[in-house]
Amino acid sequence: MSRFQMGDMVFAAQDLFNEPLEESGESGIPGVAPGALLTVAGTRGVVVNVGHAQEMPDAEIYLVRFETAASGVLSEPIGCLGEELCEPGKP
Repeated sequence: MSRFQMGDMVFAAQDLFNEPLEESGESGIPGVAPGALLTVAGTRGVVVNVGHAQEMPDAEIYLVRFETAASGVLSEPIGCLGEELCEPGKP
């Protein structure tokens, strides 16, 4: 069973950056510069999907929409590994 489920509230356990693709060094997210900060540690988000990458079938990837403003506006989904997320009230 997945550590997190769709609809779970989570927090970024660390600053999350747009890591460049290994093969090309290009951006992993269209329109966002490689290395750009996507969200800071402690930002609240919600899991919107759970899956696996073909290259990493044993690692779950969580699509998370993080808050971008105090008003609760949510970002576009960001793919995160479990170790990049934490539950509310847990480091």
